[in-house]
Amino acid sequence: MKLLDWILSSVLGWGWNSPLYSRQAWVGGAWLGVSRTGCHTDASQSCWQVLWTATMASGLAEESEPSLGESELAVNPFDGLPFSSCYYELLEQRRALPIWAARFLFLEHLENSPTGVVLVSGEPGSGKSTQIPQWCAEFALARGFQTGQVIVTQPYPLAAVSLASRVADEMDLTLGHEIGYSIPQEDCTGPNTMLRFCWDRLLLQEVASTRGPGAWSVLILDEAQERSVASDLLQGLLRDTRLRDLPGDPRVIVVTDPALEPKLQAFWGNSPIVRVPREAGENPTLTYKDTVPTDLVEAACQAVLELYRQEEAPGDVLVYLPSEEEISLCCETLSRELGVLAVPGPPPRILPLHPGCGQAVQAVYEDTGRSVQKIVVTHWLADFSFSLPSIQHVIDSGRELRSVYNPRIRAESQVLRPISKCQAEARLLRARGSPPGKSLCPHTKQKLHTSPKNLLPQASLLSGSCLRLYSKSNLELEAPPLPYPKVYEENLSSLVLLLMRKQIAEPGECHFLDRPAPEALMQALEDLDYLAALDDNGDLSDLGIILSEFPLPPELAKALLASCEFNCVDEMLTLAAMLTAAPGFSRPPQCAEEAALRRALEHADGDHSSLIQVYEAFAQSGADEAWCQARGLNWAALCRARQLRAELLELMQRIELPLTQPAFGSQQNRRDLQRALLSGFFLKVARDTDGTGNYLLLTHKHVAQLSSDCCYRSRRAPARPPAWVLYHSFSIAKHNCLCVVSEIQPEIRLVELAPPYFLSNLPPSESRDLLNQLREGAAEAEPGAEPEAPSPQEYGDSCVMQ
Repeated sequence: MKLLDWILSSVLGWGWNSPLYSRQAWVGGAWLGVSRTGCHTDASQSCWQVLWTATMASGLAEESEPSLGESELAVNPFDGLPFSSCYYELLEQRRALPIWAARFLFLEHLENSPTGVVLVSGEPGSGKSTQIPQWCAEFALARGFQTGQVIVTQPYPLAAVSLASRVADEMDLTLGHEIGYSIPQEDCTGPNTMLRFCWDRLLLQEVASTRGPGAWSVLILDEAQERSVASDLLQGLLRDTRLRDLPGDPRVIVVTDPALEPKLQAFWGNSPIVRVPREAGENPTLTYKDTVPTDLVEAACQAVLELYRQEEAPGDVLVYLPSEEEISLCCETLSRELGVLAVPGPPPRILPLHPGCGQAVQAVYEDTGRSVQKIVVTHWLADFSFSLPSIQHVIDSGRELRSVYNPRIRAESQVLRPISKCQAEARLLRARGSPPGKSLCPHTKQKLHTSPKNLLPQASLLSGSCLRLYSKSNLELEAPPLPYPKVYEENLSSLVLLLMRKQIAEPGECHFLDRPAPEALMQALEDLDYLAALDDNGDLSDLGIILSEFPLPPELAKALLASCEFNCVDEMLTLAAMLTAAPGFSRPPQCAEEAALRRALEHADGDHSSLIQVYEAFAQSGADEAWCQARGLNWAALCRARQLRAELLELMQRIELPLTQPAFGSQQNRRDLQRALLSGFFLKVARDTDGTGNYLLLTHKHVAQLSSDCCYRSRRAPARPPAWVLYHSFSIAKHNCLCVVSEIQPEIRLVELAPPYFLSNLPPSESRDLLNQLREGAAEAEPGAEPEAPSPQEYGDSCVMQ
């Protein structure tokens, strides 16, 4: 303690009884109970530099856990409480991570970067995502958190939750207090939160509404190689910001895979870069298939079963498949086949890992001990996030199913394509097992037993193995080097709306790592113009500014605003929340009783009204999970819809928009709800061309059918599909389907509410001619005359074609 006492008293001028103490000094991986509230040294001499020098000079607490006398002084600087014994156990695991070899270099660049930006490049599983936020929190603490929190962005909400849980454990702090996370419909933060993990799109919405980069001490953009739209755009907005000239001298850290490092170096100029050394040890044994199997699920299942035939305890297995549907099918098949195989000992746990799992994904981190094996079945979500330390074997299908937006037809296509070389390498490295830098609980790796009939040699089992269900030539010839930038694959309407809002808050230029396609930007601007979000000069209109306030797609936000005019706000709030969080049933009905319970929730007016009816029945049940399970409803999704509805209601009250009383089910409310929907979704209208359910989309000449869970398809004969429908989404997949569909009367609604120039711009078709005739007829009618409303009988059976 003499060295530390001398540093504090002689160098900093602090005595043990000084009133300046209220924070603890970090020395060699442990915080000692000597603290301060501020630093009265010259501004050019950073407090962190002095503490960092002390850390370098002292080896205290580096060699072993503190003695009893020292441990009494070891208190957490963030909450003032003594460290628990678990903290020291996790600290030893942290020190074993590859990232710790670059710790002091990172801290030096963090302090002295001429641009205020530091790039960090390292492989998955090296500890980047858990250790860098902690070091940045220590850096901000030493400077008194002058400009706000340390914020860490993640491309996936589930990754933000998982990392926040792990980091809270490692820092010996409470989740929801000092450590928190922000994801859609869930804000687990408090007034004392100093380290926040959040979904990158939420942070983009915050930044778009403020002048300058925002209120934070350090911003960490994690997993930049995922190329999410929000992450790319945040980098574009920050590139020309002179961080060192801003109050509080904030910092930006960009964390990436080595494959994207050259591109980021060129983008950020002379910002320093920290390269994490590669983990020592043998690489997994890699095996290729000669040809790509026609059934990837069956091939993956057979590979897992082969491992269990060879080994009594082969270690945990990670299986990559293209889509959530195949993940579910694989889990069902493995559960059935492993039961028949009669594996010695406790049966392995089969765990799906995809966004639809919600909080259940934390099960993949539970410590099951040596006796219980885990088989984790996932897709692209776990390429870079969710490092699992106990994995010994990886089975890689080499394919991913992605939704790619086509601006020409305003529709998403389900594209099955090869993964990138960067993703393939990341999946291979998973088989090495990784130090538990991103796991929720510490694990003990299983000791493997060998057999003379091993599929892989004994050495490969000890070092891990990776089976690729494709050939090496497939990887070399078909796979792109990096994941596709999402800015090429998503609808940019929301992005353009946020960019234009940022221009109002702070005019400037936005750079892109990869510029979006011009036609995609033009289509986004055209759609915003149709929605009246732009004025005659091409700037955001007053309506557009309000639309940008809502965490909804522009067309849904416009429908919600239109409900204020048509007196159906209560119903549209419910519908907006349901369309965003719980847009339908989670699976097909499993029995006749379940199908009957579902039919009782259907509404005669179509799927939109059925969603409102589902929500109201859910609320009346007291949000009962068993009630949801009996009807094939996703309980967690309905809970998120309830939370989102409350957020939207609070937002409307904050910006003083008019509200209405519930009136769902009345004839006037049904007409008003249809008017509100068409005010935002007039671009998404289709007409049945032959009376058999073949719908020609209004904005282009694609033909689609109603989805299998559409309420019109469950009606009994002689019901026929409606002639004109409004739909929520259209996807080009195995079957071109319209999802969430309701009947409309074009002569009363569409012609009245769609902009006249929108009808003029439609491609030539019989539908356009019919609409123009209706518009001309309406123009010839007497001014002020109300169109004749349909009779109650017509509304009573929406399946009968009018």
